[in-house]
Amino acid sequence: MKDKYRIPRGTYDILPQDSFKWQYLEKVFREVATNFNYYQITTPIFERAILFERSVGDTTDIVEKEMYKFKDKKDRIFALRPEGTASVVRSYVENNLGDFAYPVKLFYFGPMFRYDRPQKGRYRQFYQFGVENIGSNDPFSDAEVIALAYLFFQKLGLKNFQLEINSIGCSNCTKDYDNALIDYFKPFQNDLCQDCRIRIKKNPKRLLDCKVPSCQKIARNAPSMLDYLDDGCKQDFEEVKSYLKLMKIPYRINSRIVRGLDYYNKTAFEFINNNLGAQNALAGGGRYNGLVEQLGGKNVPGIGFAGGFERLILSMDQENLPFGDRENLDVYLVAIGKKAREMCVVMLQDLRRADFSADLGVENSSVKSQMKKADRSGAMFTLILGEDEIVKSSVILKNMLSGEQLTVPFSELIPTLKSKLISQS
Repeated sequence: MKDKYRIPRGTYDILPQDSFKWQYLEKVFREVATNFNYYQITTPIFERAILFERSVGDTTDIVEKEMYKFKDKKDRIFALRPEGTASVVRSYVENNLGDFAYPVKLFYFGPMFRYDRPQKGRYRQFYQFGVENIGSNDPFSDAEVIALAYLFFQKLGLKNFQLEINSIGCSNCTKDYDNALIDYFKPFQNDLCQDCRIRIKKNPKRLLDCKVPSCQKIARNAPSMLDYLDDGCKQDFEEVKSYLKLMKIPYRINSRIVRGLDYYNKTAFEFINNNLGAQNALAGGGRYNGLVEQLGGKNVPGIGFAGGFERLILSMDQENLPFGDRENLDVYLVAIGKKAREMCVVMLQDLRRADFSADLGVENSSVKSQMKKADRSGAMFTLILGEDEIVKSSVILKNMLSGEQLTVPFSELIPTLKSKLISQS
C-alpha cells in the first residue's frame, strides 16, 4: 500500500476481532451510568474553536499545542473536540436542559482529538467515556460521580487501580496559592522549560501539571493547595471524604493533582493504574463551578469525569480479564442445489425476521466447502437443505458443538431453534 493511503499517525482501526471489547465496555458503562440515573447525550465531534479556548483555557497544552483547528468555507474557525465537558455544557446551555431536571445527570461516549506525541495508551484520536452532573453544589454529588467511576472499574473486574483526590480550591483562596507558587518557582526560573516560564506569569498552577522531568523534579517540593484552602473549601473537601468513607471507596490524597484544564476548581481526582507506565490515568475529573456561566448560562455548579477506553483495554488485558462473550452466529445455512438455495434465501429472511442471527454463503460451492464456512462462522447450528429435505418439507439441524443432527419439519423450525438456543445458553 502506498504511504499516502495509510492510516494517519496516532490513529488506529478497531478491527472486527476486537470490536466486541469496545461494545462490552460501552455496555457495562451504560448499565452503571443508568443505575445512577444518568442519561446519554451525544454532541458533535467538532465545535467552534472558541468554545474550547474559552473553557479549557488558552494557557493549557490542549489549546496551545494539541487542538486540531480548521476553517470552513465561510472562514469560521472550528476545532475537533479535544475533550467532552465543554460540548456537554454548551448543549446544556443551548438546549435549556436545566429547565427539565435538577441536577442534570448526563453520560457520553465518543472520539476526541489531540495532536499529541503518540505512545502506548495515548493517541491523536482516542475514545472517551464520561459523565457530567450539572446543577448540584452538594459534596455528595462529588462523591457520587467518583463512586460511578469506581463501580464501573469494579464491574469490569479491575484490581490494579487507585483513587487519588485533592481540592484545588476556589477563586477566593486560589490567589494566595498562586502567589505562593510564584514565590517558590521564581528562583528556579532559568531551569524551567520554555512553557513553564510562560506559565509562571499566566497560570502558576499549570507548573504542577508539566510533563517535563526537570520541571516535575522542581515541583516536588512546591507548596500544597491544601494549606491555602478557605473554610468553605476545607469543609466541602472534608464532606467529600466523609461520603467516600460511607461508600467504602478507598482513596489517597495527592495534593499535586491540578488537572490539565482551567475550568476545574474544588474537588479534583484521578484513577491511576501504576502498572501502565507514563500514561497511567484511567480516568480523571473534578468540579467546574463557573463553567456554565462562562459559556453563557446561569451560575450553575457542575462536576464530572472522563476516561479513555484504550487504557481500560490495556489494563484489562494486563489483568487477563474477560470482555464478556462474543456474540456467536445462531444459524448458518447450507444449500445443496439451486432449488435448495432459493428456499434457503426465503428461510434466511424468515429466520432474521424472527430475531435469529443467520447467514448464507454467497457462492454456489460444494457441500464440503459450505460446511467449512459454517464451522469458521462460529454458528451454534447449521441448517442443511438438499433435494431429499425439500421433498419431505424438512431441514437437517446440526449442533456444531456436539455434532448431533436431527430432521425438523419446516413448520417447526423456528420454535425448535428457539428451544435449542435456550437450552444451549
